[in-house]
Amino acid sequence: MHPPSSVARGAAAVIALVAWLGLAIQFGATFRQTGSITAALWIMLRFFTIWTNLLVAAVMTGIALGQPGFGSPRQLGLLTLAILLVGIVYNLLLRGLLELSGGAKVADHLLHEAVPLLVPLFWLFLATKGRLTWRDALWWAAFPLAYLIYALIRGVADGKYPYPFLDVAEIGGFQAAINCLLIGIGFLGAGYAFVWLDRRLAATQPLPATS
Repeated sequence: MHPPSSVARGAAAVIALVAWLGLAIQFGATFRQTGSITAALWIMLRFFTIWTNLLVAAVMTGIALGQPGFGSPRQLGLLTLAILLVGIVYNLLLRGLLELSGGAKVADHLLHEAVPLLVPLFWLFLATKGRLTWRDALWWAAFPLAYLIYALIRGVADGKYPYPFLDVAEIGGFQAAINCLLIGIGFLGAGYAFVWLDRRLAATQPLPATS
C-alpha cells in the first residue's frame, strides 16, 4: 500500500472531525436526557447511524494520521456504501419522524447529511480505483447484516427497536423479516454496482491517492 497523499490526509482529517463532532454533540444531547453516561451510550449504540459514523470517524482518523492498515480500497468501499445507506434511508424513510432541537438537531445534520456527503466525495476524488473485486460486495454486506441481527436481538430483549421498519411489535415478525431481506438485497446490489463503477473510473484515476 502506498501512503496517503497530503491532500487525502487533510480531507480525511476534516471528515473525521465532522464525524467525531457529530457523535460528541449527539452524546451530549442524549446524556442531558438520561443523566447517565452508560444509558446515553446504550441508547446511541442502538442505531446504525452511530455505528457507521463511528466506523467513519475511526478509519478517517487513521488515514489522517498516516497509520498503516487504514484507507484500503475495501475499507473505503465499505465506508462509502454504509454511510450512503445512512443518508438514503434517513431522507427517504425517517426524516421528520422526530421533532429535534438544539444539539440533537445539529448532530442530526452532521451525522445524516454532512458525513454521508463528504465520504462519497472523498472516495470519488481521492480513493484509488480499480482494486476492488466482486467478492468485496459480499464482504461489505456482512456489516449491515450483523447490525440487523444485533438490532433485532436488542429489540426482542428490551422491546425497543431503532427504526419503524424493524419494529416487530408494530409491523410483525414477517414484515420485519421482509424489510431486512429487502435492505440486504439492496445493499448487496449497491455493492456490485459500486465495484462496477470503481472499475469504470479506474482508467481515468490511475494514480494512487490513499492506498
